[in-house]
Amino acid sequence: MLAKAKTDEILPNKEAEESKDSQKKSKKEQKMEEPKTEEKKEKSISDLPGVGAATAEKLREAGYKDLMSIAVSSPGEMTDTAGVTEAVARKMINEARNSLDMGFESGADLLKKRDTIEKIKTTSEAFDELMGGGFETGAITECFGEFGSGKTQIGHILATNIQKVKDAKAPIAVYIDTENTFRPERIMQLAKGAGLDPEQVLKSIKVARAYNSDHQMLLTEKVEDLIKNGENVKLIIVDSLTAHFRAEFIGRGTLAERQQKLNKHMHTLLKLADQYNVGVYVTNQVMSKPDQFFGDPTAAIGGHIVAHASTFRIYLRKGKKGSRVAKLIDAPNLGDGEVCFNVTEGGLKDI
Repeated sequence: MLAKAKTDEILPNKEAEESKDSQKKSKKEQKMEEPKTEEKKEKSISDLPGVGAATAEKLREAGYKDLMSIAVSSPGEMTDTAGVTEAVARKMINEARNSLDMGFESGADLLKKRDTIEKIKTTSEAFDELMGGGFETGAITECFGEFGSGKTQIGHILATNIQKVKDAKAPIAVYIDTENTFRPERIMQLAKGAGLDPEQVLKSIKVARAYNSDHQMLLTEKVEDLIKNGENVKLIIVDSLTAHFRAEFIGRGTLAERQQKLNKHMHTLLKLADQYNVGVYVTNQVMSKPDQFFGDPTAAIGGHIVAHASTFRIYLRKGKKGSRVAKLIDAPNLGDGEVCFNVTEGGLKDI
């Protein structure tokens, strides 16, 4: 009987110890699982297949600082930048896309995303109505026309009126000037007309003069660094888009190279607009078609490359008695239309 009692006392003790061990094991398992979830969240460029310390450094120097920048790039770009083979580049891009869970979205989700889009207004009610309430952020708007048609004036007005966009932090406009057309005096005139502080408006505009096409493309890529450093960039203005490309690439023999560079430049702007909800306004030069016998012979520079990359396209021309005419010729959600206005000291004035 005593032996039985002893064994009965030992058994529950053993069960208690086993339960304690199982609890310890479960806690250990939880601890082992916890860092794994953290690793998924904190995945960096160095964790991608085929990326060592040297390759990671090359990628960061080239501007690929996070997984998103790699996920949206092409294998050709990665091959040129990091010096890896195309197969390794594809693995890196696919792994970055899988880790970010990039896939399809429903129309309802995209409609909610559209709620974050801001409308930058001009000083013309008719022009704003033509554009569906103003110039959209998250899109590229191209204005093309001959000299004196009002392209640069609209750029100055948008750079000023971006301050009227209600935001927690003061909005910043980036002005890439390729033709030495930016005038701070004009910004002060427009700011006074809009009831804004001229000095504050000038401080909120970051201007850079581009001296050639490569410099222009580099400045566009530097805008992302401004955003990552905490600047609330809401508008990018390139005035003009094609001036340097037109001057540097002469003749039909260089046309293919010019269009490739221009295509890359436009896609950089499009990526900035889409990723950071930034409005992009570009001005474009025109040429006259010598074989056009009927109708308007004016055509925009850049061909189909610029036309397809632009979300909205506006043709500006001179009207009667010093007026200007804006014609919306391409928009994904708006009908074609035309408005007339005058350019005054205070901005655009409806006729």
